[in-house]
Amino acid sequence: MSITVRIPTPLRKLTDGADEVAVEAANVGEMVDNLEAAHPGLKERLCDDAGEIRRFVNVYVNDEDVRFLQGKGTELKDGDQVSIVPAIAGG
Repeated sequence: MSITVRIPTPLRKLTDGADEVAVEAANVGEMVDNLEAAHPGLKERLCDDAGEIRRFVNVYVNDEDVRFLQGKGTELKDGDQVSIVPAIAGG
């Protein structure tokens, strides 16, 4: 299934400046693996040492946070839009 992944500005250097990339994936975990295969270095920025999505990285499938769905097991279907949004801290 072809999905569109929106890439945040800090990670675009890994996608040759692209703000969106298309990948084939059946779920969010497979999407991360396929992003890594196409754009090396993305997985280490998205996932911790245990392979789970980092606390400060928010992933949305069609505007729904995957943490409230099935996390990396969240199923994807053709045409889905995934947004990667790093948390922003400041004071």
